[in-house]
Amino acid sequence: MGRKLAWLGLAVVVLLVALSSVAQAAEVVKRTDAELRYFAIAAASTAFGLAIAAIGGAFSQSRGIRSALEGIARNPGASGPITTAMIIGLALIESLVIYVLVVCLILLIVNPFGI
Repeated sequence: MGRKLAWLGLAVVVLLVALSSVAQAAEVVKRTDAELRYFAIAAASTAFGLAIAAIGGAFSQSRGIRSALEGIARNPGASGPITTAMIIGLALIESLVIYVLVVCLILLIVNPFGI
């Protein structure tokens, strides 16, 4: 029950942040409806994309660490190469999440109507 409540709270916070940014954009500068619609869709899609990337990255990292620990438990003598490969793998997984963050920031910052 507590976990469901935590997920619901997270969803509400993400929704409020996305909607407040749309409201702030509308107050600062009078924009056309198309621009506001684009920004609202971009904010919602970036929040969804970041959430999926974070969940996927965390799941992948946990599986990688679990496999590395199982390998070290089976053969303690190979802990050095296994640890090195695990750290490289974790860095590559995390870089994919960072790439998603960069793409999301580009979607939010770039104004396609100003081109």
